Amino acid sequence: MMDILEVKDLCFSYGSAQVLKEISFSVPKSKFVSVLGPNGVGKSTLFRCILNTAGHYDGDILLSGKSSKTLSRKEIASQIAYIPQIHRPSFGYSVLDTVLMGAAHLLSPLQKPTAEHVDNALKAMERAGVLELKDRDYSHLSGGEQQLVLIARAVSQNSDILLMDEPTSALDYGNQIMILELIRQLSEEGFTVIMSTHNPQHALTYADRVLALKGGSIAAYGEPADKISEKLLYELYGVRTVIADTGYGRFITPLRKEKSEHDV
Repeated sequence: MMDILEVKDLCFSYGSAQVLKEISFSVPKSKFVSVLGPNGVGKSTLFRCILNTAGHYDGDILLSGKSSKTLSRKEIASQIAYIPQIHRPSFGYSVLDTVLMGAAHLLSPLQKPTAEHVDNALKAMERAGVLELKDRDYSHLSGGEQQLVLIARAVSQNSDILLMDEPTSALDYGNQIMILELIRQLSEEGFTVIMSTHNPQHALTYADRVLALKGGSIAAYGEPADKISEKLLYELYGVRTVIADTGYGRFITPLRKEKSEHDV
């Protein structure tokens, strides 16, 4: 089966500062990939390259076998739905209008959404559990509700790939788990998910694969249980940890400084 996304020898620089160095990996359809790495390592830049909004880069990015450099913005939007970390609209759009924006790539500049587009948006909202919010002002929602609406917008876009930039970073613990459970379910239903996160436990618990970046290069790529180790986490974040196997899965515990200075 052809990989739905393939990144080949990707290099990107801001002026003389190289941010990404020979990044190569592939993602099969319906897999959940979690992207890890410290701040400034290039996670968001990688996403902008995948979306072809970062400007010139060396190497290539293939979407279903086609170079994204040859695709228009609408063609890329037909394959990738982007879910930002936070979204603050300039105007007070309703939740329904916000979700309908997912159909923008299907419409001409002056065309209004059709009844079919509205029905698709309502189904996506129901799938994300926000149908009852359809008439609310999006800007007045809680952070967790806003993130669910953005996921509904992405689902309504009818794209195969969901590209998520730290979707749980501003949420409380309960909302984080709710969002992660929904994302996992969407992956199991056929969406390909690529999600950046600052929490390695999220990758270990929910993802099929982990992509760890360090210094603009790939430090590890593969199944989380195989790749996420105490050594890798120290290399990425400079934090001593213990990873324990339990009857409920593998769990990461950071060591306090006075404990990490001794052999454990």
